[in-house]
Amino acid sequence: MPFFQKKKKMNQIAKTKYTLDDLNHLNKNTMMEHLGIQFTEASPGLLKATMPVDHRTHQPLGLLHGGASAALAESIGSVGSAMLVDIEHYSVVGAQITANHVRSVKEGIVTAEAKIIHQGKNTHVWNIDITDQKGRTISTCRLTIFIFKK
Repeated sequence: MPFFQKKKKMNQIAKTKYTLDDLNHLNKNTMMEHLGIQFTEASPGLLKATMPVDHRTHQPLGLLHGGASAALAESIGSVGSAMLVDIEHYSVVGAQITANHVRSVKEGIVTAEAKIIHQGKNTHVWNIDITDQKGRTISTCRLTIFIFKK
């Protein structure tokens, strides 16, 4: 094949649509179930989920634990990437997460919204914003996902 001819890319695109019930079923017997994470909206490149702020997600001072926020962010970004690839042939794993916690919350429910900002062959990058029930930003996170052939 001449060097200027492009090789066909391996198909990473998922062939199956996932329902919210499918996604929430993935939480069973995982940390996501323990933390009470529930998916509420899903489309290619966008995923939303909620998590209660209670004894499961508090730090000792009674505030939402930053690690719980990071777990929420990594969970929905990872699932979002799994929705974008052919999961029978590819694996997705978190490679790096950063989180900026800008406001505290003691109770209620937080909502995370993950939007893909880079969808490459080997990596995905997600921006995840976590807000309280009044729509105020609690944390903003950036997640990099590695994608590799099984």
